[in-house]
Amino acid sequence: MDFRRHSDVAIEDLKQSLIRAEDGLDMEVEENAGALHISFDDPPARFVITPNTPVRQIWISALVSSFKLDWSEQSNGFVLARTSEGLKDLVARLIGEQLGVTIHLT
Repeated sequence: MDFRRHSDVAIEDLKQSLIRAEDGLDMEVEENAGALHISFDDPPARFVITPNTPVRQIWISALVSSFKLDWSEQSNGFVLARTSEGLKDLVARLIGEQLGVTIHLT
């Protein structure tokens, strides 16, 4: 598996979805050195989504927790093992919990 290629594609796809969702939500999305930063003003918070090449995972720091997603050949994407959520579904749920809304990232 080419972790770097998979993670680059997944992060870019997530970034584009977040940018599309940004207009309707009280958040700001920035990319910095390959990591995505999502900032919220009310309530204040910052999520960080970053590829961790040595362990071949995408890590998310959000809601005072960390989430470590592994590549799944079956799902053809990064998945959180304990909930079986894919990257976009997990990020959408976390943003929804932060803002008190239900969102779907496309």
